[in-house]
Amino acid sequence: MKISVMQLGPIETNCYIAADEKTNLCAVIDPGDDGARVAAAVEKMGYTVDKIFLTHAHFDHTGGLRALREKTDAPIYVHPDDVKADSERHISRGNLIWTDLYEDGDEIKVGGLTFRVLHTPGHTPGSVCLLVQGVLFSGDTLFAGCCGRTDLPGGSWDEMMDSLKKIGSLPGDLPVLPGHEERTSLDQERRVNPELREAMGE
Repeated sequence: MKISVMQLGPIETNCYIAADEKTNLCAVIDPGDDGARVAAAVEKMGYTVDKIFLTHAHFDHTGGLRALREKTDAPIYVHPDDVKADSERHISRGNLIWTDLYEDGDEIKVGGLTFRVLHTPGHTPGSVCLLVQGVLFSGDTLFAGCCGRTDLPGGSWDEMMDSLKKIGSLPGDLPVLPGHEERTSLDQERRVNPELREAMGE
């Protein structure tokens, strides 16, 4: 698996391109605010976008959806709880479009890669993390040294604690690729992240 990252928009949202180098198919995880730029980057790399995955529906992660969908015709996956949150609270500011829904435990293939969905509400009701080949794409649930905000519409501190415990209980020292800022590792966060340590009862 080859992973590339682009930082897009004023909040520098991390857009990840996770490619199966055997088939040259890739998944785009959170296209930020510039789908055309993402599509151009993928084309330059020689890949074909097979799936578009959303870790959640906030506007800074979904602004590029329409342009990317127009250029690739790839299906867009989101958790149904964020579809509901968007219809009730407009968390995407009108950006959210989708073709498919995924739930906790679903496994979705992109070439030879299998992405497993972990429902991790707290930042939004439908936040998810994606686990593939021992790498965790954590969206805005887990960051280096902290966790996602829970004071926005649909956020919940109690749900965030449950989600962090779920992530912290995963086996092994997984690389963690968050929705903003730098990558980290699960063992590092188990040691130093105060919110994760609180969720784990430490």
